[in-house]
Amino acid sequence: MTSAPAKNKTIAALLAALGGSLGLHRFYLHGWSDWVGWIFPIPSALGWWGVERMREFGQDDVLSWALIPLLGITVTVACLMAVLYALTPQDKWNHRHNPTHPANAAAGASHALTIVVLVLAMLAGTIAFMGTLAFSVQHLFEYDASEQAQATYFTRTASFIL
Repeated sequence: MTSAPAKNKTIAALLAALGGSLGLHRFYLHGWSDWVGWIFPIPSALGWWGVERMREFGQDDVLSWALIPLLGITVTVACLMAVLYALTPQDKWNHRHNPTHPANAAAGASHALTIVVLVLAMLAGTIAFMGTLAFSVQHLFEYDASEQAQATYFTRTASFIL
């Protein structure tokens, strides 16, 4: 009986940190038939489209306000997955992803590279999360302020006419 190749924890964390917004970590761990892995590229592509729209039409493009946070969310989720992978104990990793291997198989062990990936994923995930939060809240307040300005304008115009 041949056992399946072991899924390395460090490689999974690295794939999640670098290509997680495309679902690469899911394909590595669960194969090409993983439907969650195929969902990841959709909000990422929409987010990149929002970035391109903002570059083309400027900051007044309301559609880009809605699309850009999708990219930030997928990057944040992917970095969170990288952190979770890196912090998973060896026996739990092997039990879940390498069931045909012993609990102390080397594929589930943490190394120096695992720690480096963990730190970089935490840094990138925090930057993506905070950037997305700041962008979204800023544009929400700008939209709210423009709506209030329009309401004030219409109120003044209506009272002037009457």
